Amino acid sequence: MDFAKQLDDVEKKFDSLNSAMADPAVISDNELYTKTAKSHRDLAEIVSVYREYKKAAEDLEGARLMAGETDPDLLAMAQEEIARLEPELLRITEELKFLLLPKDPNDEKNVLLEIRAGAGGDEASLFALEVFRMYSRYAENHRWKVEVSSASDSSAGGAKEIIALIAGDKVYSRLKYESGVHRVQRVPVTEQQGRIHTSTITVAVLPEADDVDIKIEAKDLRIDTFCSSGPGGQSVNTTYSAVRITHLPTGLVVSCQDEKSQIKNRAKGERVLRSRLYELEMAKQHEAMGADRRSQVGTGDRSEKIRTYNFKENRVTDHRIGLTLYQLDRVMEGDLDELITACTTFYNSRLLQAQAEESHDATPNRAPARA
Repeated sequence: MDFAKQLDDVEKKFDSLNSAMADPAVISDNELYTKTAKSHRDLAEIVSVYREYKKAAEDLEGARLMAGETDPDLLAMAQEEIARLEPELLRITEELKFLLLPKDPNDEKNVLLEIRAGAGGDEASLFALEVFRMYSRYAENHRWKVEVSSASDSSAGGAKEIIALIAGDKVYSRLKYESGVHRVQRVPVTEQQGRIHTSTITVAVLPEADDVDIKIEAKDLRIDTFCSSGPGGQSVNTTYSAVRITHLPTGLVVSCQDEKSQIKNRAKGERVLRSRLYELEMAKQHEAMGADRRSQVGTGDRSEKIRTYNFKENRVTDHRIGLTLYQLDRVMEGDLDELITACTTFYNSRLLQAQAEESHDATPNRAPARA
């Protein structure tokens, strides 16, 4: 295995962190202990798999030595072990390659989820609300917290737009490939002749920026207050609790009216604004990676789809990876793990391929690639 040295170094660092966590000086320093524990936790999976690899490699070597025995029973046992261990070792090797891929610095972050109705009128707004519920159930299954920042209802009982903050463990790492146009095919409740209609919504998943990522100056903000327009009782609709924040240097505008408290709405609004500013900064730095929301959601036209939900056939298809599942009912209840894992594996495979090509280009006897 050509990356054994790298894994040995990771294991040594893990053992060092393990010892540090038992050090009284580290335990007494809460900030240092938290940082050490996080580093230890980040390395735990790869070290566990590497130790599994070393055990399987050792067992395979022993089985191959046993295959040289003349005793037929020992020979048969050795051949059986070799047949079991060789594919197992290959599986673990592939898993280690994925675990060694460079980490996305945003993977640990919470997310800003933005869902908007696209083509299809009332039917699109109804589906937008259903997709929000789908992600909310998925979040509940993973013990994440969902806070609606703002929502714009449609006359049909759906949602023209929903913006929510989702907080929890590695939220962005799981949801980052959900961005794009989602297409629904079904018979609307208002359709008299039973014809299937096609509608679209757009989904954008943005990593939530921390204070250290994006600093917002008070002088750069214009704060306007207004009466909330949504449901929530008399006090919500008659007091100036809703907040509109304008970031003067960029012209970005964020509104928040979900809370009865103006202070809480402003705090939520600033979190949304910070994430959008972070997205703009990431787009400048990594334009080729498509961090810009326009590359995530396009225009909302039916042709720019990443996924299709066909209710008549109980089918969901992810067009990026060519995966079709006949379990749409479960997906809409928040059972998204199979789709999300398949997307993650697909994009990790592309990263591995790109990494292998870079390594090949960097070998001796080859001219270095131009930047």
